[in-house]
Amino acid sequence: MASAVLQIRPQQGPQETFLSSSADIVIYGGAAGGGKTFGLLLETTRHLDNPEYGAVIFRRTYPEIAMKGGLWDESRKIYPAIGGMPKETTLEWEFPSRASIKFAHLQYESDLISWGGSQIPLIAFDQIDTFTERMFWFLFSRNRSMCGVRPYIRATCNPVVEDDAEFGWLATLIGWWIDPETGYPIPERSGVPRWFVRINDALQWDESAEALRARFSYLPADDVMPKSLTFIPAKLSDNLILMRKDPGYRANLLAMPLVERERLLGGNWKVRPSAGKIFNRAWFDVVGAAPTRCIRLRYWDKAGTHDGGCFSAGVRMAYDVDEGGFYIEHCLAGQWSAHAREQVIRQTAALDGPDVEIWIEQEPGSGGKESAENTILSLPGFIVRADRVTGDKIRRSYPMSAQAEARNVKLVRGDWVAEWLDEAHKFEEKSAYKDRVDAAVGAYNQLAPRAARRFDIAGGGAERPSDPVLVGTNGGTQLVDPSVLASIHAHGFRR
Repeated sequence: MASAVLQIRPQQGPQETFLSSSADIVIYGGAAGGGKTFGLLLETTRHLDNPEYGAVIFRRTYPEIAMKGGLWDESRKIYPAIGGMPKETTLEWEFPSRASIKFAHLQYESDLISWGGSQIPLIAFDQIDTFTERMFWFLFSRNRSMCGVRPYIRATCNPVVEDDAEFGWLATLIGWWIDPETGYPIPERSGVPRWFVRINDALQWDESAEALRARFSYLPADDVMPKSLTFIPAKLSDNLILMRKDPGYRANLLAMPLVERERLLGGNWKVRPSAGKIFNRAWFDVVGAAPTRCIRLRYWDKAGTHDGGCFSAGVRMAYDVDEGGFYIEHCLAGQWSAHAREQVIRQTAALDGPDVEIWIEQEPGSGGKESAENTILSLPGFIVRADRVTGDKIRRSYPMSAQAEARNVKLVRGDWVAEWLDEAHKFEEKSAYKDRVDAAVGAYNQLAPRAARRFDIAGGGAERPSDPVLVGTNGGTQLVDPSVLASIHAHGFRR
């Protein structure tokens, strides 16, 4: 009986175009699910019959290589079929000819020093939009070859806007392929190579190497040595295999907030967080009251200003455990001194009652930790937890933004609603004030994991926090075991 033949080949369309390009640099992607990683892995196999050939695929961090479903996992679907032997400890594959393919991370610019003497025929970047400009051009200088393979670079990417302080260089680099009005790739330019040289530290572009040489004929020929670059856009709709195997993936992208959906599903390079795109006042219905059977908490975003500067804001949010849905029930905000702010937090806790859990945003550093602990100590008899926040505020807002656009976040009528809606609609990177929205986002991000479990209080399905809870007492801070807290919740001592 004949054995089955495993065929590994690119899909027709952008993936095939990517693997057919002869440009020195090819950047592929611009949306999620377009088959970018698979195409990159296939490209590395092109010269495996050459014993001196080596390729390095870079990803920004080690976990992105080694995690489940990451680069290393994906390479296992291809390389063993063509004789590859894995070296787990070094994340490297060796092939019968002695050619090799290595996976490496480059988290910091200081890591570049370890690649200073390298000679790499093929350099590949998975998600080049996460690398800095210095990283790219430094490794470009390591793209050299003595093995007979013409050195070249291949990269995949998702969209990033030009004015991004760290990664906007990529959007500038491929700007010729992107419509400046719509932000979408120009179809007829897909895969068309452009040539560049660097003159006086600026890239000069033209349609051919000859045209560049003619333009700069007054310079020594050795100073005008053009390289070619092209961009090939791909979207989820180009990856028929993924759409067939995981038809729900498109639904995942559709559920993302507007800005991220436009980037990852639509491949838009110009869309950016701006007024009305992260939170739009039209997305929020105002209701008379939240349902009775809810999980409730109050989240505080603290500031220490008096009559100026940032606001301290506390948002009480509820999640309906029967029907689902989030309700912002109340928002209190003011420019208080640190002492006055702590008084307001204590008074608000008394009005909310001991059943409403309290969360305090803990800013990075020892000062933020001390401030959070002081608030916890000042609230004996209440369940108080510190939230050690990471990442920028815009990205932290995206999960709530997606639910808001789906009309799943409602506001309970009150005199605070108009100011909250005004700040939310203006919410973007350059907003003067974000504090009311930050507090709402903090509350949402604490409720959302419980909402996913559809926690049923009356039924005794006890929520079990992953960490011990800090409870303020007259004698100091006490650690409460999660199982004890769960037992309390199960017996109905929490609204």
